Amino acid sequence: MAIDQVNLDIQPGEFFAMLGPSGSGKTTCLRLIAGFEKPTFGSVHIFGERSDGVPPYRRNVNTVFQDYALFPHLSVLDNVAYGLMIAGEEKSTRSKAADEMLELVSLGGFGHRKPSQLSGGQRQRVALARALINKPKVLLLDEPLGALDLKLREEMQEELKLLQRRLGLTFVFVTHDQSEALSMADRVAVFNEGRVMQVDTPESIYKYPNSTFVANFVGASNIVPAEFVSALTGKACPASLRPEFIQIGYGDGYSATVADINFMGAARRVTVDLEECRLRVLLGVDQEAPRIGDQVKVSWAPENLHLMEQNSGNR
Repeated sequence: MAIDQVNLDIQPGEFFAMLGPSGSGKTTCLRLIAGFEKPTFGSVHIFGERSDGVPPYRRNVNTVFQDYALFPHLSVLDNVAYGLMIAGEEKSTRSKAADEMLELVSLGGFGHRKPSQLSGGQRQRVALARALINKPKVLLLDEPLGALDLKLREEMQEELKLLQRRLGLTFVFVTHDQSEALSMADRVAVFNEGRVMQVDTPESIYKYPNSTFVANFVGASNIVPAEFVSALTGKACPASLRPEFIQIGYGDGYSATVADINFMGAARRVTVDLEECRLRVLLGVDQEAPRIGDQVKVSWAPENLHLMEQNSGNR
């Protein structure tokens, strides 16, 4: 996917996420930083040094891929030490450094095993250790948790964030999973069709999306049509209203009919039809739920109705 006039400034020591659907341009952007792709115009600077034309092996970055790319015939220790071997380090030096890296990722004592003898999460840790052993200034992670099951993926999210804080390295993380980006990153760039739609902290992007695309892609949101917003606020633009910010009851508010109720474990999602639009409401399981067909009232605090101007991405 080609990218269109993307302009990003990633800070030293930052955990920066590139979030977007498949084909949105986030991996292309990562490959430009790594040196696997060349920009047709513009430039890439890494810690102030222009990197255009610098081959990947000479850039002070390393990449962790989704498929781990471990050598099946080598031991875990030799996989981790591979980068130092290519750099010409003596065997004793690289073995010691590899042992230290394995300890860092909680795999001390696993050096003699082959990758096939490890779980998916353990192989992911080996790939991380191998990428870190050359002490890069920037670690690039291309959907590294995509092949893991949900529980293991959540555990690895916590471990990655703790590791990043401990090392103080710049992490650039590509994902299509909004929960990964929101829970791990210091800042998030939301991509769509080759453009960056918004760059901000996870909380700001969630609370204050600048477009209907961002509001819909980052978390569940109700897009309130411009006509209804105009009647409410006098401003004719669409607005984002998160389901958890809506109250439902039988007192004051806007009249609505309950169209559907879905049990979601920790919450219930209630779909209601107003005359002007359909809204989804999120209720805690300890809250009294209406029944399908009930006539109810819905309300929200004015500050939770976030007005949006249509945005085509940064230029």
